[in-house]
Amino acid sequence: MVEGTRGVYAISVAAEKVSMAIQNLRVYERHGLVRPSRTEGGTRIYSEDDIETLHRIRELLGEGLNLAGIRKVMALEAEVRSLRRRLAGGR
Repeated sequence: MVEGTRGVYAISVAAEKVSMAIQNLRVYERHGLVRPSRTEGGTRIYSEDDIETLHRIRELLGEGLNLAGIRKVMALEAEVRSLRRRLAGGR
């Protein structure tokens, strides 16, 4: 597993790291904005990449976007990253 994508933080720690309520993290997961890993017992565990995504969500919320708008922006940002990798010769 790539470093940064491995889940290491419990939901309470993740929420504290990004200054959000635990309930918000659950809402963002329900809306497909973040996808934390799960333990065999079903407990959410967040990676460094998930923490970065949550920071980006907070930033976009601060700019006035709703969750549907955030989902669209994040999808477009992922597409731009993918296109840049392709142009650079990496897949």
